[in-house]
Amino acid sequence: MAARRPRRASERESDDDSYEVLDLTEYARRHHWWNRVFGRNSGPIVEKYSVATQIVMGGVTGWCAGFLFQKVGKLAATAVGGGFLLLQIASHSGYVQVDWKRVEKDVNKAKKQLKKRANKAAPEINTLIEEEVQKMTCSPVGTEGWVR
Repeated sequence: MAARRPRRASERESDDDSYEVLDLTEYARRHHWWNRVFGRNSGPIVEKYSVATQIVMGGVTGWCAGFLFQKVGKLAATAVGGGFLLLQIASHSGYVQVDWKRVEKDVNKAKKQLKKRANKAAPEINTLIEEEVQKMTCSPVGTEGWVR
């Protein structure tokens, strides 16, 4: 990698060699940033363990992370889906009352704002927005996939 070094006044007139080559790999080997932060005895894992050990450690930690995210993801999906299901059951049973006039008023307000913004957008986007607004106004919230 070439780095530009400052030129002296005598060098400014001659334009022959104004670059000095710095070997950054050698500098990085001699001056580890972690040595300054953690001390001389600590070093990167790359220097401490063999390639096979690093691959095994990476595989095990990757598997553990995947397993953990799988369990947490299933739990979150179950909680969200179960909550939505309970809300739908409560709504159909009469425990939850929806003010549909207010919902319609809010949807119309959002529709007007979307139309104002859509007029500034490209024509392809305008038709897409109008279709989505039509879907939202025709079906109750949460049933877009069920009613067409």
